[in-house]
Amino acid sequence: MEKKYNFEKTEILMQNFWKDNKIYKFDQDNNKNIYSIDTPPPTVSGSLHIGHIFSYTQAEMIARFKRMQGFNVFYPFGFDDNGLPTERLVEKEEGINARNILRSAFNNKCINISKKYEENFKNLLQSMGFSVDWSLQYESISTFSKKISQKSFIKLFKEKKAYIKESPVLWCTKCQTSIAQAELDSIEKETHFNYLVFNVENTKLIIATTRPELLYGCVCLFVNPNDKRYTNYIGKNAKVPLYNFEIPIIADEKVETNKGTGIVMCATFGDNTDVYWYEEYKLDYRKVIMPNGKIEKTIPFIGDLKLKDGRNKIIEILNKNNLLVKSEKINHTLSIHERCGTEVEIILSKQFYIDILSNKEIFLKAANDINWYPNYMKKRYLVWVENLKWDWCISRQRYFGVPIPIWYCKDCKNIILPNENDLPIDPINSKPKTPCKCGCNDFLSESSVLDTWATSSLSPQINYKWEEENDISNKIFPMSMRTQSHDIIRTWTFYTIVKNLYHTGKIPWKDIMICGFVMAKKGEKISKSKNNSVNSPIKLIENHSADVIRYWSSSTKLGTDTSFSENELSSSKRFINKLYNASKFSIIHLKDYDSKSKPEFILPVDKWIIERCKETISSSTKHLNNYELNSARYEIDEFFWKDFCDYYLEIVKERLYQPNKHGFTERTSAQYTLYYILLNMLKLYAIYVPHMTEYIYQEYFREREKIISVHLLLWDKIDLADKKLILFGDKLKNIIFNTRKYKSEKSMSMKAEIECLIIETDKDYIDLFNKSLNDIKACCRAKEIVLKT
Repeated sequence: MEKKYNFEKTEILMQNFWKDNKIYKFDQDNNKNIYSIDTPPPTVSGSLHIGHIFSYTQAEMIARFKRMQGFNVFYPFGFDDNGLPTERLVEKEEGINARNILRSAFNNKCINISKKYEENFKNLLQSMGFSVDWSLQYESISTFSKKISQKSFIKLFKEKKAYIKESPVLWCTKCQTSIAQAELDSIEKETHFNYLVFNVENTKLIIATTRPELLYGCVCLFVNPNDKRYTNYIGKNAKVPLYNFEIPIIADEKVETNKGTGIVMCATFGDNTDVYWYEEYKLDYRKVIMPNGKIEKTIPFIGDLKLKDGRNKIIEILNKNNLLVKSEKINHTLSIHERCGTEVEIILSKQFYIDILSNKEIFLKAANDINWYPNYMKKRYLVWVENLKWDWCISRQRYFGVPIPIWYCKDCKNIILPNENDLPIDPINSKPKTPCKCGCNDFLSESSVLDTWATSSLSPQINYKWEEENDISNKIFPMSMRTQSHDIIRTWTFYTIVKNLYHTGKIPWKDIMICGFVMAKKGEKISKSKNNSVNSPIKLIENHSADVIRYWSSSTKLGTDTSFSENELSSSKRFINKLYNASKFSIIHLKDYDSKSKPEFILPVDKWIIERCKETISSSTKHLNNYELNSARYEIDEFFWKDFCDYYLEIVKERLYQPNKHGFTERTSAQYTLYYILLNMLKLYAIYVPHMTEYIYQEYFREREKIISVHLLLWDKIDLADKKLILFGDKLKNIIFNTRKYKSEKSMSMKAEIECLIIETDKDYIDLFNKSLNDIKACCRAKEIVLKT
């Protein structure tokens, strides 16, 4: 081993070694139990940041752990490279607008730029030492993924679980596409309650609204049936100010009597309540908001203005006509599109949906069939499903995505679906192979694409090659584990459960591992869209090493958010140095050790550290089976730093250096123990710091263990450690600690001799202490030891 660990050279060497020897290749024909992992395909929308590295590394450690538990690990990786996030990246990078160039040309740009980013993502993850089988890589825009996605759509459409409907839909005016409820964020914003004068039979009614620009779209006034102020108005008509058309006044208990004036203006559409009333009472539809965020151009006073400008203009006109009583500031919660931060509108539009509202109960039940880690994350899922108000809108009016595979007969408007054997298809560039049943051979093509979640929710199906010739669902489905962060429980978790229950009747995975965020600052996660990561993972690896960052990634309890600064890597670097130096020290003393022979006897101190190692293997295994990387690492660190380095090495140091004094058989006992402990420590730490542990293993253990890689070794299966030996070790450590404390208090050197050390212990431990006197004398520098019971 080199004097100083050179991570720059070593990490690349180890990565090439794993690649050349296909250490992490999934063996489909292996008879071992399979552990399959469903990993979130990162969205191609910018560079990966430390938050991605944090959560992806935690999951990768579990893959390594399961491999060392004897599983045949199926560990693919994909890239989510279709949809709006990729489009926006391309528009930004190319300085273009997708709507201003040919669709085919724009899609080609998306494909080329996606490939560039995906290669960068892959290189970064490989430089982190990820044990992914890259031969299983997939992309959500690939021909195969398109086929799986379109197949899913067709099956659901035929089963009437997917449908087309013209209805109110959530709409982003910036991205100019429909969106789903799961894509909403909310913000608090200052706005105004504007008190407007409506007229009922020459009586003024004052109505407060935050959306006066929707006045032309007003279709009804609502009052609470129990509000005595307005009961005599129920059933009458009111005149809309400025526009002077009449609308009905209806009673509904949803009206909050203490909000505004207690009368609510229902317009098409201001919010979800407007949608509810529109559908519940079969109200008229009056178009105000256009898909581009402007007001319909034929509307008097404010036509063709942007919404905000229209609001200011209408307020000005109302005020001039004495129809604005007052305007007061309020704080208002608004829904925004999570992708771009634009306030979301609701417009009437023909879209495709997947029915989720009528089956909420089966989605809620499914949560109990999945093991959630940490368990409290299940509540987030349940709350989300319980509060769903919209079916899943899966169509998007964008370009770079999986085409919705539908044509419409030009004559009878009948919907034509392709044969599944012909998938994938692009309806814009193809047509049905047979005429419509009405005899017409002219067709209109659907131009919308599928929401990106409609494809990535099929990641299990993409992984096991759903209904294809090489389908391996019998081997890996339901998948063993899904890993992801908690922000996409409402999207990726939920949608994957929906798709899998609809297609297979089964849950998609047995376990779900929910990771936390890395926060840029309090309350704000690091994200690509916010560009708020100051630490480039590539630079961090170059400056500190992948193992250092990996070790840090396991420092937080599962599901817990954390912050990051480079200063936090200092403890990781100390650990790396300590492990390297402890290993180097041990290997120096193992050069002449024959690992095939067993010592004549093993001294109690050696037996103790072996039992402590077994205890550590057992406890950390339990933690890792519950995906608690941090708790497992804490157990291993406690053993390594305290028991092994602080105590054991100090106890046996003289025995190793001076066999003439302590005996060669006694030295062999220490060597046997060092071999066992160091090998098992490398195995324990291999999941956290794979490069260094592999390097040390290759330097010494490979030729002795006859296994090509430390990562192909198995952790020992431990039943119970010897509790008596563990307690003996605790007593021994306490003696050494108190001796050191005594010397420190007396300002003595730790190497200073003491005349007599008196040890009081139970008679059960006398024999163990008697056999350890030479070790204790050497460690404590005691001339004489007296044992008392």
